[in-house]
Amino acid sequence: MSGIIKILPDHIASQIAAGEVIQRPASVVKELIENAVDAKSTRIQVIIKDAGKTLIQVIDDGNGMNSEDAIVCFERHATSKISSADDLFSLQTKGFRGEALASIASIAHVVLKTKIDTIDIGTEICIEGSKIISQTECVFSKGTSFEIKNLFYNVPARRNFLKSESMEFRHIEEEFERVALAHPEISFSLHHNNQEIYSLSPSNYRRRICDILGKSSNDKLVPIEEDTDIVSIRGFVLKPEFARKTRGEQFFFVNNRFFKDSYFNHAVNKAFEGLIQPKYYPGYFLFFSIYPNKLDVNIHPTKTEIRFEEDKFIYSILLSSIRQALGKYNVMPTLDFEQETAFDVPLSVRNQTPIEPIIRVNPDFNPFQSFPNNSKTSSGLSPALKAQGFGQMIPDKEAWQNFYQTEDTYTEQEQQLIPEEEIEVTKKYLTKDRYIFTPTKSGVLLIDRKRAQERITYDSLMSQFINSPIHSQQLLFPYNVELSKNEKVLWESHKSLIQRFGFEFEISGNQLLLNGIPSCLPEDAIYSCIENIHDTLGHKEIDKGEIAHFIVLSVARSISQSSLKSKLIVDSFIENLFQCRDHQYSPSGKTILSTLTLEEIKSKF
Repeated sequence: MSGIIKILPDHIASQIAAGEVIQRPASVVKELIENAVDAKSTRIQVIIKDAGKTLIQVIDDGNGMNSEDAIVCFERHATSKISSADDLFSLQTKGFRGEALASIASIAHVVLKTKIDTIDIGTEICIEGSKIISQTECVFSKGTSFEIKNLFYNVPARRNFLKSESMEFRHIEEEFERVALAHPEISFSLHHNNQEIYSLSPSNYRRRICDILGKSSNDKLVPIEEDTDIVSIRGFVLKPEFARKTRGEQFFFVNNRFFKDSYFNHAVNKAFEGLIQPKYYPGYFLFFSIYPNKLDVNIHPTKTEIRFEEDKFIYSILLSSIRQALGKYNVMPTLDFEQETAFDVPLSVRNQTPIEPIIRVNPDFNPFQSFPNNSKTSSGLSPALKAQGFGQMIPDKEAWQNFYQTEDTYTEQEQQLIPEEEIEVTKKYLTKDRYIFTPTKSGVLLIDRKRAQERITYDSLMSQFINSPIHSQQLLFPYNVELSKNEKVLWESHKSLIQRFGFEFEISGNQLLLNGIPSCLPEDAIYSCIENIHDTLGHKEIDKGEIAHFIVLSVARSISQSSLKSKLIVDSFIENLFQCRDHQYSPSGKTILSTLTLEEIKSKF
């Protein structure tokens, strides 16, 4: 009787192993580029077609392989990086497990061309699904070329789970940027569908960061430099005013290997406390140098999670070094005892229009009218003072209160000057310029004004877009924005759709030239709107059908809140909200309305 436990065939075991290492085309790009770096290449070319589904090609001028190594490299656990378990704790290379090429070969058509410097003829190998189809000699220069075609051709379920082409290519860009940032001494290039995305010359860290983010980023960088016996830290943080709503520009490297670490990320955020707004994230490019035996990189298939032996000490050093750098370059707030502080205005109200206080005087009131003389000495006045007329007339308390009129009998013009946070509109209250309170039969209805505004604007714009393109408002002068490489691809790949929303633009080099904007968008909100578009479309996995939703949402978030200065305006605002089909939630799914019942109110007392 045979048992129920069986040994899997090699091709199935290889495909299962491939699922751990190769999750998407970007995983292939990462493994091949890292192999090229380990081969001591000085120039690495990456060529992509259809976001890697059709072709991924990586060409380098590294050491190359002889014909024997060219065959063995596709075997599982074949590696030149380690020979014993102890070598895992003295790693100086990126790859070491010997699983990447075997995994790639099991799920794609692979063509390898390679040659070492001491041999005149190169080797060409063709593999399909782990099977060697051919091995021939070829003419090739020193180095290696991998062509990966028809990825996941024999695992259709994995292929069907891939995202849109733009999103898959964005993942490829991320992997490319991570390796390129870690090795500025190497020349890198990236092409997608015959279009050049990056062409990076050998440089230093600062120049490489600027080549990827854009030349204007040079002024945003604050250098970090710290040397200790535990860790050496080099790199840059972005100035607080360039913090973003997403975590896109956050890079940790240890010994030139990219990694993710929430613990160290917390240290960076703590260093920026008080300098950036809540829910904003600082950008950073930080490079750690640590003795390899103090690290364990063999804890995750993608090697992006690393265990540090002295992580608590590194946390403190990181926090201190960033704070010192921000202070050294006058980014941290300081005390200046010679500065005139009488005219300092809090940041929260610096942009608000000053409002003159309103004082209503009763012209008929006479505070000096005569009252019966009080002969008591309880007032404390001496007889001499009383003799000179002081204390002879005691005004009535109610009379003094009437001197300042407190009735809400303002003219329409005066009512416009009342601060919004103090407005009371017939059983409706607006507090902190954000929340509307209005009584109902069951209690009190609370409305988040900001989210309600987003819902109203979103529904209006989406309704217009469904029927016809949104009307564009021409700008007197073009509005210029410098784009990073991936932001440029974003605008170019979605150009026709973005134009339907009223954005008329051209791209010249790395400059976005806006000639027209949606008619509902104020000019002073252009920058925030573009930032919202980059944040939502540039760093999220978005299906093609959802792109319109996120563009409209970006515009809606950028439009400033309307003024609520009278009962009619508040009533109209609430009516517009309830006319929205989904007035309970904002376009991003957050609650707009909430009812505080009478029972809940009673429970507070």
